[in-house]
Amino acid sequence: MKCSMLWLCVLGIIHNQILQKFQVLVHGQGSNFTATVTVFLSRALQWSGNRASAADISKEILTVAKEVHVASRSTMNVSPTLRFGNNNVPHHPLVKRAHEDGTVVFQDGSLVRVDVIVHCKGYKYYFPFLEINDIVTVDDNRGGPLYKHIFPPVLAPGLSFIGIPWMALPFPVFESKSKWVAGILSGRISLPSKSKMIEDVEAFYFQLKVAAIPNRYTHFLGENQFDYTDWLASESGCQPWEEWRKQMYKARQENATARPETYRDEWEDEDLVVQAHEDFRQYLPAELCVHGKQT
Repeated sequence: MKCSMLWLCVLGIIHNQILQKFQVLVHGQGSNFTATVTVFLSRALQWSGNRASAADISKEILTVAKEVHVASRSTMNVSPTLRFGNNNVPHHPLVKRAHEDGTVVFQDGSLVRVDVIVHCKGYKYYFPFLEINDIVTVDDNRGGPLYKHIFPPVLAPGLSFIGIPWMALPFPVFESKSKWVAGILSGRISLPSKSKMIEDVEAFYFQLKVAAIPNRYTHFLGENQFDYTDWLASESGCQPWEEWRKQMYKARQENATARPETYRDEWEDEDLVVQAHEDFRQYLPAELCVHGKQT
């Protein structure tokens, strides 16, 4: 049974004076959230991103709440209704202030009265276990300096970071990076000099600055992941990603926009699935491939 209250879900840093005025539920985006949300029966505002996790969290909350208002830093290029597939998920800019009566004021001056804030705080890079004398620092979620998002020039190749980039196909990207790192550690591949690596990192940072891209998007790959992994494959002497894999990623993005409620179960790129199956067969024992053809 849905209640008539309103949820407010939030992502990012919220000032303590806002948090103290509400019942606040703090969760990182990911697997723990859906197991918890079913016990909540109230209205809320979600301060989160506009990507897949925000959509999934909002839909879960809507099973027990009347509305979910989303406040996020980024803006959307398409209608929030189309993006999240529901008219009960209006979007707002970030929260400016909150009042004790439950009223939340957004940065554009609009307001809404909420009962619960769900703070979907996401993830931050944090390496307290590394005693590296501030050689690698984190500034607005930019970890660095890291050559190609992997090696701190001063400590290379002794220290490398594999899982830093985001908004990408994580495990294929990590595999590509690992192959390059393995080649370097084995002595088969040589890194540039420390000065050349530092120069490369500084040039990359300068490009981001000129494009007015905040530090927190330094490790955002998106469409650039294909050029990035092609470069890694070339340096490693390995085959680049298969074309079907790249096309499947793009098809998934388009499908999620067109079918926000069902894109995980309905798709129109079956030809790419067939290509993937055929490609995977080369890694199977011969007897399994023969059996597969028979069935």
